[in-house]
Amino acid sequence: MILGSGPNRIGQGIEFDTCCVHASFALREIGFETIMVNCNPETVSTDYDTSDRLYFEPLTLEDVLEIVELEKPEGVIVQFGGQTPLKLAKSLAAAGVPMWGTSVESIDMAEDRERFGALAREHEILVPENGTGMNEAEAIEVARRIGFPVVVRPSYVLGGRAMAIVYDESNLREYIGYAMEAAPGHPILIDRFLEDAIELDVDAISDGKDVVIAGVMEHIEEAGIHSGDSTTVIPPYIIGLREQDRVRRRTVQLARALNVVGLMNVQYAIYHGDLYVLEVNPRASRTVPYVSKATGVPFAKIAAKVMAGMSLQELGLTHEPRVVDYFVKAPVFPFGRFPHEDTVLGPEMKSTGEVMGSAATFGEAYAKALLGAGIDLPLGGTAFMSVNDNDKRPVVVQLAKDLTQLGFKVVATSGTRDYLQNNGVEAGLAFKVHESERPNIVDRMINGEVTLIINTPLGKKSFYDDTYIRRTALQHAISCLTTLTAATAAVDGIRSLREGLKTITTLQEQHAR
Repeated sequence: MILGSGPNRIGQGIEFDTCCVHASFALREIGFETIMVNCNPETVSTDYDTSDRLYFEPLTLEDVLEIVELEKPEGVIVQFGGQTPLKLAKSLAAAGVPMWGTSVESIDMAEDRERFGALAREHEILVPENGTGMNEAEAIEVARRIGFPVVVRPSYVLGGRAMAIVYDESNLREYIGYAMEAAPGHPILIDRFLEDAIELDVDAISDGKDVVIAGVMEHIEEAGIHSGDSTTVIPPYIIGLREQDRVRRRTVQLARALNVVGLMNVQYAIYHGDLYVLEVNPRASRTVPYVSKATGVPFAKIAAKVMAGMSLQELGLTHEPRVVDYFVKAPVFPFGRFPHEDTVLGPEMKSTGEVMGSAATFGEAYAKALLGAGIDLPLGGTAFMSVNDNDKRPVVVQLAKDLTQLGFKVVATSGTRDYLQNNGVEAGLAFKVHESERPNIVDRMINGEVTLIINTPLGKKSFYDDTYIRRTALQHAISCLTTLTAATAAVDGIRSLREGLKTITTLQEQHAR
């Protein structure tokens, strides 16, 4: 029996459904009849010919136990449907249901903050300072000990729901209410927020003995943005091979420590040269279909067969697949339907889908991914820049120089303009909204004078102050980038588009090559 991911909603990707379908097909290949439990009419898992039996029922403990009683399956798989079925694992095991894959004990060890903290200390693994609180007073005490900014979230929720980066105590009190409402009875998790860190995602597969890395993905945005919302690239294009190998070794160590059987996803942050483990999920992650397409290896199918008792050696998977080209995954957002939403990304997932672009160069792959996501990068015009004080560093100067060389006119707010001019880059002045001079930046955007916006908020004040710029950009379909890494990637993309796309091939042709 395979438990699906439930109804579609923002924060719940369709990627988990892909994993469930592949699991069903794989188990059929090795002689099993499969039972699918899911309640989403829009998915392939609920097609009549995907499984031998389909129960169109809600994913609640009561419903699942009734189906188990009727069907008496040899095993139940909870790892492919994301967080929704994972929450049922403990109760199902307690009711005597035979569970396939990673044990409930290991799932709980990865989810339970205190137990995972003990495991991290035992294996000398760095994790951001953290704590848990069952109520407001406990949560505030933990935040004071760690120091602001902090990431606040309830445990056992999907899509980063009710999760936020909080910069002071008054906001923390406000968010604790949301967190307790989203997951009543569960502890509130509080972590130190590693601002401006590089984030990585790693998928791995284990049969309980051997561990194989499926793919190392680098997030183009910095840490703090939900992995479902971040643009990612395989192979990494900023961090070096030594760092990547350190990440691989740590992943293998974690898979063995948690006795993973099947898929596992680990999220890392590189902060001031140190490697931090942000999260370990002993289940299929939403990146599995993307990694499978980039490598040509059907990892969900292999994982299902591993859970059925086959070894990775038997299945012919003994080493990490080699990736020659660049594969960029870009999220698709519904902001066009919600014109009053702020487009700045954070730890709560906002995307409703994703696309992938591939090419021999990173810039071209990134440009293709954005085109697939419905984002048109401008090939010229006026680029507006407003960066926070922490971002006033050489990369901004290089960015402005690159844009000028590509034929853009650069304008900036007074602080950013002063920094650029002090470093030899000419830039026009754009007035902020609260300044008395007109036309201000929003006037110029409405008048169609701005084609590209680079606006990097930092800290509570910026996140709220710059909202009007981002909203206007959304309403007038102006490309708006809120991180320097995304802006640098966009410049590479614009350069590739101006030169003309060099490769248009199918995935089958790429993998055959």
